Amino acid sequence: MAPDAAPTREGEAVLKVEGLRIVLDPSGIDIDDDVSLVIHRGEVLGLVGESASGKTTVGTSLLDYQRRGAKIAEGRVQIDGQDVLAMDQRALRGIRGGRISYVPQDSSAALNPALRIGTQLLEILEVHGFGSSQQDREERLAQMMGEVLLPSDKQFLRRYPHQLSGGQQQRVAIAMAFANRPKVIVLDEPTTALDVTTQAHVLDTVRDLTRSYGVAALYITHDLAVVSNLADRIAVMYAGKVVEVGTRDELFDEGHHPYTRKLLASIPDITGQRALRGIPGWAPRPGQRPPGCAFAPRCDWAVDKCGEAFPPVETVSPGHEVRCWRQQEVGARGSVLQAEAGEREAVLMPEDDEQVISVRNVTAFYQHKETLHGITTSVAQGHCLSLVGESGSGKTTLARCIAGLHPHKIVGDIEFEGKPLARDARDRSRSIRQAIQYIFQSPYSSLNPRKTIAQILSQPLKVFFDLSRDEMEDRMVKVLEQVALDSSLLSRYPDQLSGGERQRLAIARSLAAEPTVLICDEVTSWLDVSVQAAIIELLAQLQRDMGLSMLFVTHNLALVRSISQEVAVMNDGRIVEYGLVDAVLEDPQADYTKKLLSDTPTV
Repeated sequence: MAPDAAPTREGEAVLKVEGLRIVLDPSGIDIDDDVSLVIHRGEVLGLVGESASGKTTVGTSLLDYQRRGAKIAEGRVQIDGQDVLAMDQRALRGIRGGRISYVPQDSSAALNPALRIGTQLLEILEVHGFGSSQQDREERLAQMMGEVLLPSDKQFLRRYPHQLSGGQQQRVAIAMAFANRPKVIVLDEPTTALDVTTQAHVLDTVRDLTRSYGVAALYITHDLAVVSNLADRIAVMYAGKVVEVGTRDELFDEGHHPYTRKLLASIPDITGQRALRGIPGWAPRPGQRPPGCAFAPRCDWAVDKCGEAFPPVETVSPGHEVRCWRQQEVGARGSVLQAEAGEREAVLMPEDDEQVISVRNVTAFYQHKETLHGITTSVAQGHCLSLVGESGSGKTTLARCIAGLHPHKIVGDIEFEGKPLARDARDRSRSIRQAIQYIFQSPYSSLNPRKTIAQILSQPLKVFFDLSRDEMEDRMVKVLEQVALDSSLLSRYPDQLSGGERQRLAIARSLAAEPTVLICDEVTSWLDVSVQAAIIELLAQLQRDMGLSMLFVTHNLALVRSISQEVAVMNDGRIVEYGLVDAVLEDPQADYTKKLLSDTPTV
């Protein structure tokens, strides 16, 4: 999936962001500060950084929009020389969706569930006065659908969003964003929850449309492997500030900021040659940031000066800028991936092969449709089995059958430690419910928005243990630290956390029950690479130290090497390939496995 030739940086600058500062209102605490970016026609600028680094806040600011409690205090956002931040509301309504478009992280939230797809696509054309007639708009609608590789027949356009797959929903959202051929488009992690094959299609679509229409694109993501295959230039953010900007090759070959290098070392390597390295600690939140470089407490290169003053912009080469007091010494280390990432330790095969979970000839139905077809597999004590495949392949259905969460008919045998499991989790004993814990994919729907973090974490502790108030608080602090979250969050609500922080909280809630089997359903798809690496390291450590058994559902094949002993590749409700991880990834036998591997983005 090699990127096309990048446009020259000497081309026309479509978007200029200068000195952007966003604060909490009324406290004036910085969310983002002194952010300056330039994007040229036909260019994709990747904006990367950990959760809560301020990436999305910058992205929405380009449309002069902020979530409640935040405001833009300073700066300019110019599109073709016009300052968006100086426009009145009427002018803003005209450019939003017209000259500048936004694709959110959650495509289902971007689409109106009560309106048909065709109605929504025509609506955005009508609102911005595209064409001179209804026929012009209908012709553009058919063209839009073709651009995102979706059918344009009446039957498809009459569907509602819930009748589309996640990948189809995301492509409809992209079609809406490109509908009026905007000058600038902001893509906020649009492939986060997509499988690798659908992700490859979406990225190809973004790349082709950006090039074809000369659009200046800001691609916000925590997935640096995606950025390495899509972006022409990359801007790295940490704690609300841009710390390094350069071309893709400059940053990946010779990053000059320690944070850039640590991020790159966190990228999972599908070849298995590099170790997966997380970044210890966590980024400071607004109001808790030190006066100097906010990365200093986590930095191996930090000196006294780093904690006293934030460094000025230094030019490494034309277009490559960095803010670090020791950038010359850091850059002198050479190739980032070779210098920062050591050799990968092999995932050990536990000696104990006693089966904890056994699945024999299981067939599952959704209403009257058969979705799993005679599945047989097992998870041994202390082992991790990864289930990989595209969306709709049956991975989550199998995981939910084991967890007792599949509400429809199941035929076949599912056992825990040699004893049959009740089909419904509500019919299982408390000890079994404690032993088998499930972590859901989306932290937006799995966490109660009306409960504080402390209330969410205390629930499994109250159900499964008899603890005093102090013991319960100590246990909550411990599990938060295990997933790189600060105990100061205990009094907050889920909507006050970023998507990555919410998922770490969901993982902490399951760990609080001290399970025997952990079922992880795409648990890292919402996490930035550094936290993803830390979580994988944590899960691998738990597996080694506690003999924890895991079923790891994922579409990220590069992660499989770092945590699993065995892998099952699923397609259309069947296991099409099964074996030891190294054997399957290095010498795949099934054509479907080969396709998944070819679609997986790599650095």
